[in-house]
Amino acid sequence: MDVKQAVKTAKTYLADLMADESIENLGLEEVQFDEVTQRWKVTIGFSRPWDRKNSLAAALTEYGRSDRSYKILSINDADGRVESLKDRILESPRSV
Repeated sequence: MDVKQAVKTAKTYLADLMADESIENLGLEEVQFDEVTQRWKVTIGFSRPWDRKNSLAAALTEYGRSDRSYKILSINDADGRVESLKDRILESPRSV
């Protein structure tokens, strides 16, 4: 499996798994191959409709962007099977 196949597998799997949640803005964030375990770690970001900012103030300060969720999918290189799905939690930016 090459990197493009791993990413396609991750996106297809996540879109199918979460189809009833109407996720949108599905996109690749990170990809890594672990030589030791022979697993692809693919991070996919997406938005859910209920995460959108609703108030005018929030829209102005956040430029109307939705909050995003991130999932890490572990994919077996040998057979292309998705073996796990985990949350990818981002650290909050620190103010200076």
